[in-house]
Amino acid sequence: MLIVMCGLPGSGKSAMAAALAKALVVPVLSVDPVEAAMWRAGVDRDQPTGLAAYVVVEALAREILKLGQTVIVDAVNDVPEARRQWEPLDPRYIEVVCGDPVLHRKRLEQRQRDIEGFEEPTWAQVEQRRKNFEEWMGGRITVDSRDDLSDNVKLVLDRLSSPGPAAIQYE
Repeated sequence: MLIVMCGLPGSGKSAMAAALAKALVVPVLSVDPVEAAMWRAGVDRDQPTGLAAYVVVEALAREILKLGQTVIVDAVNDVPEARRQWEPLDPRYIEVVCGDPVLHRKRLEQRQRDIEGFEEPTWAQVEQRRKNFEEWMGGRITVDSRDDLSDNVKLVLDRLSSPGPAAIQYE
């Protein structure tokens, strides 16, 4: 199974991805460290390294899926084109939101992921991405990171194991 995490930077999707990976004992492929590795290898930042990182992660995910294993992809996936690239792999989308903008900003500004060569986005950049975040056209499980992480993991695991479309919405 391919599990694709989606959500704005600092929303809690990486924490959710890590918790799900631990519960399922599966790998997480994250786009940001791949892009940073490209820069460290000398690929110019003016090149489409963001797109390239998505393509590299997709190729790695395909290889893991060929082995019959589950894999989690951790990326913003804020536009339909990014989400469509996963469609041939029959993804299960998990959107993570933070319904409290003050908490979201605090988390973003305090996080330290230690990805060499990767600058964390500013709150202004996240707000701009929020404005451009394309509306969903399909099923997904949506969780709010204000809620307890272990409760959200249980909720997602329950929905992933139940038959039918995986769609939960918090308003």
